[in-house]
This record gives sequence, C-alpha cells and structure tokens, in this order.
Amino acid sequence: MAEMIDKLLEFLSEDLGTGDITTDSILPKNAMGQAAIIANETGVVAGVREAGLLFDHLGLDHDFLKKDGQGIIKGETLVDIHGGLRDILRVERLVLNILSRLSGIATLTSEFSGICRPYGVRVMGTRKTTPGFRAFEKRAIEMGGGLPHRMGLFDAVLIKDNHISAVGLKEAVKEARIKNPGERIEVEVSSLEAAAEAINAGAEIIMLDNLSPDEAREHIEKLEELGLRRAVEIELSGGIGRNNVKAYAKAGADRISVGALTTGSKWFDYSLKIV
Repeated sequence: MAEMIDKLLEFLSEDLGTGDITTDSILPKNAMGQAAIIANETGVVAGVREAGLLFDHLGLDHDFLKKDGQGIIKGETLVDIHGGLRDILRVERLVLNILSRLSGIATLTSEFSGICRPYGVRVMGTRKTTPGFRAFEKRAIEMGGGLPHRMGLFDAVLIKDNHISAVGLKEAVKEARIKNPGERIEVEVSSLEAAAEAINAGAEIIMLDNLSPDEAREHIEKLEELGLRRAVEIELSGGIGRNNVKAYAKAGADRISVGALTTGSKWFDYSLKIV
C-alpha cells in the first residue's frame, strides 16, 4: 500500500507542479465545500481504492457508494466528497483520470468475461500495459472478473518464440525446468507439432498463439486424440477482440489472454461536480 500511495503522489506532483495557480488565485484557503463524482455511462467500477488513498492524503472526507468491481448505472453517484475546495479541485483531474482509465478496463474485461464464462474459459490480461501504471491496470482486470496473468518477466516462466529460436524448444523447457524447480512452465507455440513437442518435453501450459478460432479448435481436438490434452492447460492468444472472442471461447481452451483489455479499452466517462 505504501508503494501505491507513493506512486499516486508522484502522479499528483506531475499535475500540481508548483501549485494550482487558478484555484489558489480564486478561492480562499479556508473555503469548504462538497462535490460528487457521477457516472455518465453504465459499466463496472475500478479505482475506488486509489481514489480513496488520494482523498485520505489530502484530508478530504469521502463516502463511496460503490465498491471496486461493482456495476454502476449512468447518472448514479460514485462518491460524495467533503472538505477544502482547493484540495478537491487540485485532485479532481488525477482522480477522474484514474477512475476513468481503470473503470474502462474493468468494464471491457467484464464484457469479455461474460462472453467466455458459459464455455468455462477465463479471460486474462497481458503485459501490454502503460509503463509505470501496470499494477493499477492489472488490478482493474481483476475487478472486471479477469485474471492478471504475469505482472512481469519475474513471476512466471513463459517460453516464447524468440527463446525457442535462440536455443530450441526442448532445450528451453529443459533449462527452464532445471533453473526453476516447482514452477509451471508455459510455452508459446503456433503449430500442432510444436504443441505436442512442448507437452512431451514437460510443459504444463501451452499457449496457442496467432491461430484462427477454427485452427485452435482443430489443434485442441487433435491433442485430445493424441492423449495429450489432459496433460496441460491451454491458453489462446493473438488477435482476439470483441468480434471474435466468442468463437475463440468455443474452441475448447481453458483460458484466453487478451491484450485489448488494456490497449483497446475506452476511458469510462465520469464527472466531478461541486454541489
């Protein structure tokens, strides 16, 4: 939590600089007031924890009417804020930016998760995140009902095409297993042959990358015929969006990783109003 507030205060410093010259010129130091943040569309809330930390830091009383992960309807109030008007206006844009960005990710993730859930498929994020903002965006994916996947290169073994090009598939799995005992090994492949080779080499997770939904289904069915399907968890990735996520969900995989959760989500529309 300390690391999070430090990051948030860094964001605030970026916006505030030497001070809010407009607000400080107009409002007396002791001016008190009330504000509300209102949803201008319907979706899923994320960013409440982050906004609350900023309000606490500035000594602003606040009452959130929704929690992270809950739905919100157009016109509903997310939070009532009481305190110094100067502080409310100083933090207004940063709080709205955070809530809008994270609620947008949570809303899109919820949409994708709702499509995939009937087929027993979990939706996951990727490392396609905003530099310096990954922890926040990954949490927003969770608030939308998805899985964060890797936080970085440090917390999971994922052997990708360039690793395989450098040392070969079997050697890559072998070395990863030796250096990371007890860790699950995931291998990215684009062909049935490579998938079978990775499974036989001891991989626990297979990422079928950049295949069409039909190709993915055929590969999974063939792995079933070969008696290899139950030995691994299968993930689909590459080119998955709103227009085809259902087709991928029906292909028979266990999970789908979608870069569009962060790269393709729109900002959710909130407004802060002094009342």
